[in-house]
Amino acid sequence: AMVRMNVLSDALKSIHNAEKRGKRQVLIRPCSKVIVKFLTVMMKHGYIGEFEIVDDHRAGKIVVNLTGRLN
Repeated sequence: AMVRMNVLSDALKSIHNAEKRGKRQVLIRPCSKVIVKFLTVMMKHGYIGEFEIVDDHRAGKIVVNLTGRLN
């Protein structure tokens, strides 16, 4: 369970840092079911824009569109 939480908090940190820098997109890796579920909830609530899962034949990555609404 700890590993999952770390992956989640890393993803959230990446999103938060990108928003602080005014970026429109952020790349999150590795891609996991937990992160996808988490991002889906965030998207439904309007905290982030749409995201795309990119299969790079390794762990995969997720491109998240930012809305600037997280701060």
